[in-house]
Amino acid sequence: MAALLRDITLGQYFPGNSPLHRADPRFKIILTIIYIVALFLAKTAAAYLLMIAFTLVMVAVSRIPLKIVFRGFKALIFIIAFTSVLNIFWTKGDHLLFEFKFIKVYAEGIFTAVTMVLRLICLLIGSSVLVSYTTSPISLTYGIERLLAPLAAIKLPVHEFSMMMTIALRFIPTLIEETDKIMSAQKARGADFTSGNLIQRAKALIPILIPLFVSAFRRADELAVAMECRCYHGGKGRTRMTKLKAKPLDIILVILFGAFAAGMIFINKITVFGF
Repeated sequence: MAALLRDITLGQYFPGNSPLHRADPRFKIILTIIYIVALFLAKTAAAYLLMIAFTLVMVAVSRIPLKIVFRGFKALIFIIAFTSVLNIFWTKGDHLLFEFKFIKVYAEGIFTAVTMVLRLICLLIGSSVLVSYTTSPISLTYGIERLLAPLAAIKLPVHEFSMMMTIALRFIPTLIEETDKIMSAQKARGADFTSGNLIQRAKALIPILIPLFVSAFRRADELAVAMECRCYHGGKGRTRMTKLKAKPLDIILVILFGAFAAGMIFINKITVFGF
């Protein structure tokens, strides 16, 4: 379990100089939305092949090592496998492959399970590469704030909302690291988290959860004090050292991602009509 925690890379930022690193954070958020919509447009095998190819190209452009990208999936293998099994046994269809008493497996169920797994994996990889791996927390906060700026006209706390989301994303790796340290300390004191039934394992997590909550509240208090010492009082009257400006690279990325979404629609249509 401790090894799985160390493999989680959600929320981590990996500095670099790739085109995705240099892109405007506002556009990267928009690209993420386009990418997610395009993933859910995939309906045929050809569309899923295009989805996988585009995701791999995006990882290559980001220059993030594949071992880092796939390392975060170790902690999600159970969820992905559980989702695929549910789709296999609960999806009905016209082509029955296997039947044993009340258990029936259809070809449509296997296709749904495979496509669901592929969609989940591409969704996690693509969104992580676009948002967290290649975007610093400060840039991400500024990007969200600028995109939601029109909502400030109806008195919504846009800056505070953006800061809250970014801090939550930023502290995921910190809390994971803290959990790993607490587990190691409890194991050194003789704690056992692997033996026993499900209820016993759940009870064994109590000595982890209590110190973790205490540590989280302490870090939150320290962060609040540090922000106050730096005269932080929200977004009102704040200035920026750098201003976000759209560059040709951002326009090119939007065109490429738009072409990807359009390609999904086109491939689905020509496949449906038998070409």
